Amino acid sequence: MTGGGQEAPLLRARKVYHERCPGCRQERKMEADDRIPYIDFLYIWITCLCAALPIQSLFPYLYFMIRDLKVAKQEQDIGFYAGFVGATYFLGRTVSAVPWGMFADKYGRKPCIVISILSVIIFNTLFGLSTTYWMAIVTRGLLGLLCGILGPIKAYASEVCRKEHQALGISLVTSSRAIALVVGPAIGGFLAQVRIIPL
Repeated sequence: MTGGGQEAPLLRARKVYHERCPGCRQERKMEADDRIPYIDFLYIWITCLCAALPIQSLFPYLYFMIRDLKVAKQEQDIGFYAGFVGATYFLGRTVSAVPWGMFADKYGRKPCIVISILSVIIFNTLFGLSTTYWMAIVTRGLLGLLCGILGPIKAYASEVCRKEHQALGISLVTSSRAIALVVGPAIGGFLAQVRIIPL
């Protein structure tokens, strides 16, 4: 009996850790070290920054891209066609956000993040190499469909640290996306009229 009149448990439940389980390995790491995981947070911040940079970087040069694709019959129609290209990414994200969350729950956060980063590299490159309007629409839409990084990386940021540091981890994801949404258009505007091959 304890002083408060309640019985102390004779046996305390011990956590069972499995040898090859990444979640168990992470839990043991967090129990052993109560410091802020700066290295893990840095990796998350850089990954989220790189995934978010291309999202808004197209808007400074999108007008010129649509003009050069010669899809608009008149100059005032360029904005109409540019709006569809800009919106296609977000339409893809809207359709695929929930399935990506289910995928991350079933197969893990890391595969989801790796697939998303690879899709950003592949489909953003193909978008830049688009020779027709429909190629631009399709590559941008596929980028939106296959880039389901936001939900899983927030969950991952909260899983790599102790509970008292979770708010910091999730706020780092938000801050890196905000910085990307500022820096991305600046990079796109700087490179908008740069000619790689002289005419």
